[in-house]
Amino acid sequence: MIAQLQSISDDSVRVVLHEVFASPEYAWESRAHPLQFFIDLYRRFLGWLVGLADAHPLAYWTIMGLMTGLLLAILAHVGWLVWRALRPRTGSTRPTPAGRVAVHDAAWHLREALRLAREGRYGEAIGHRFLALVLELDRRHLLRFHPSKTPAEYAAEAQLGAPAAEALADVVSRLYRYLFAGVACSADDLVAFDARANAVIALGAAA
Repeated sequence: MIAQLQSISDDSVRVVLHEVFASPEYAWESRAHPLQFFIDLYRRFLGWLVGLADAHPLAYWTIMGLMTGLLLAILAHVGWLVWRALRPRTGSTRPTPAGRVAVHDAAWHLREALRLAREGRYGEAIGHRFLALVLELDRRHLLRFHPSKTPAEYAAEAQLGAPAAEALADVVSRLYRYLFAGVACSADDLVAFDARANAVIALGAAA
């Protein structure tokens, strides 16, 4: 057996091996990594930094300092976002139409709105005008008043026809703009707000 093996030439062995490994079963195919482009880009960047360190040390350390500062800024920002998301909340930020004022009937809040308007306190007057509108809609059983409800909740639950519902949505939008978004309210704004509130009542009664 040993003599027979020794009689086989190296060329014959190579031919046999070539034929065996040429079969489809041995067709090995290396797949590219899905992030290969970024890996190559990162390697080229590292190579560029090494070359820069040798050729221009001052520029190299300047770039490294900027990159370190940027990384620290990103980490600090992420830490601040996490702290802001996890910090305990001491009070509710949910806007309510009544705020801290005592709730009376619709007529009282209308008179209060007029009094504040005469004093030039238009933003406060709008709050009372909205309360008067909501209380009047509650009296007509078109919605249910509760001090904890938001203006948007009133607009969503009010049982009104399409024109009146659109007018109420516009009233709520104006209220948020002046009371919660910090937009200054003028006398003309208050007059327009009052007109839209009256339109809600008129359209709701006609439905």
